[in-house]
Amino acid sequence: MTDQIGVLPSQHIATLVDTGVISTTEPLLDGQVQPASLDLRLGHMAWRVRASFLPGLGRKIADRLPEFAMHEVDLTPGAVLEKGCVYIVPLMESLALPATINAVANAKSSTGRLDLFTRLITDDGVEFDRIDAGYTGPLYAEISPRSFSVLARPGLRLNQIRFRAGQSILSDADLLAAHEADHLVDGPANIDGGLGFSVDLNLGGADIIGYRAKPHTGLIDLDRIGHYDPCDFWEPVSATSGHIILDPGAFYILASREAVHVPPIYAAEMAPYVAMVGEFRVHYAGFFDPGFGHANAGGKGSRGVLEVRCHEAPFVLEHGQTVGRLVYEQMAAPPAQLYGSDLGSNYQGQGLKLSKHFKEWKA
Repeated sequence: MTDQIGVLPSQHIATLVDTGVISTTEPLLDGQVQPASLDLRLGHMAWRVRASFLPGLGRKIADRLPEFAMHEVDLTPGAVLEKGCVYIVPLMESLALPATINAVANAKSSTGRLDLFTRLITDDGVEFDRIDAGYTGPLYAEISPRSFSVLARPGLRLNQIRFRAGQSILSDADLLAAHEADHLVDGPANIDGGLGFSVDLNLGGADIIGYRAKPHTGLIDLDRIGHYDPCDFWEPVSATSGHIILDPGAFYILASREAVHVPPIYAAEMAPYVAMVGEFRVHYAGFFDPGFGHANAGGKGSRGVLEVRCHEAPFVLEHGQTVGRLVYEQMAAPPAQLYGSDLGSNYQGQGLKLSKHFKEWKA
């Protein structure tokens, strides 16, 4: 390991496993350690609960489950997690973090593109997806399918976790210097509390500029890759007038106008833009690994896929409207492998793209 500040790369995560900082009930799988994160796996049992909750300081999730649990679900043979319900699932991984390392979690990209809302919770937790330095204990996933009911089994990877030594977020001045050196986006950089990105409602004149989830669909088996006809689950979205109207409660897949680049010495996280620009949320799954869109890893800049849900009222979304920002962090060291480089990365060089469970869209 190293005393350097920053996000821990894959080789340091492997050391955390070897030294017992990360414990697992079953051996790690190939590809579970990503360039700057670790995929987390569902255990064998889930509880359907009547409400999302945080345990609070001095309280364990296992002690609070009897207050909220409705029934147990055995995932071993495969079990349906129903749309609109909330589940708590113990994970196969647990932590014994030293006082110098904290962690942050997020949904994996494919999870977010399915509108499968999932967050990490811990004992003593007062925030979702945030783990304080020094935490020792189990990890749990809260899962709430929003658009589609899904079939889940043990070992499924819905969340990923990053480990940090200190805080290493780039200031706007450092971000501007990084852009000037490495072209973080393929056009002018809008830097203000991170690297701003906007929505593309043109896509080079394409008729289809996005997808909207259908309200009543069949079941998605999360182990089936490239299996489903997208027309059974999605309807195409067009924007001939340069804008679309987001319907409250509807879920959309759109693309960023900018092609994003994350050099090997950085990691990035997509954060939602300030609420003043509109009552909608963008991007539930926000990690960008080192090498995303990087030429040495087979990329030439990659579009960010935007997972968009409108809240209280219909909202007009305009082409080129700023909808979020990328926050870049320094890596403690470059990872042994970059995103897209011999990792079978699903979204390197992507444009507008649904999750890996679907076949290519055919008009």
